[in-house]
Amino acid sequence: MAKAEQNSKFYTMVSKMLKKPFASAEISGGEEYSDIHGYAWFFPSEDGMIVAAEVSGLPKGTAPCGSPVFGYHIHSGGKCSGDSTDPFSDTNGHFDTDSCPHPEHSGDMPPLFGNDGYAFSAFFTDRLEPWQIIGKTVVIHLSPDDFKTQPSGNSGKRIACGVIRRF
Repeated sequence: MAKAEQNSKFYTMVSKMLKKPFASAEISGGEEYSDIHGYAWFFPSEDGMIVAAEVSGLPKGTAPCGSPVFGYHIHSGGKCSGDSTDPFSDTNGHFDTDSCPHPEHSGDMPPLFGNDGYAFSAFFTDRLEPWQIIGKTVVIHLSPDDFKTQPSGNSGKRIACGVIRRF
């Protein structure tokens, strides 16, 4: 491998992902979406963190082109529980360290793109560092985030959740 390739930001980030993550969350669907299972991993990186997720059992939906898109956020609550109308209401709202409006909450993340019930995502964010989210929750919503509606992007029902724990 050429030295220039090893000095790229992407190469550095991927190298960090091959090491042990700082934190992770085991994601499970609620009663209605019990087939959903997956993980989110949080890797420290220069000036932020790398977030990777792998989820299966997502609803295939009725999108015109067959590939549903799901809202995906870090929420401020520390429990994946709730009531019969909202099984994950205890996750509270989007996590935000700087009182910013949506979609600039520190917990706002890119959507998950469903591929026949499976999704994989990896991205870099400088809005957070892994130590800030220990004890918070990762939430998958049934609908895509519209990136404008306040306070949460109109991303719909919370269908899966995982508590973020130190790895």
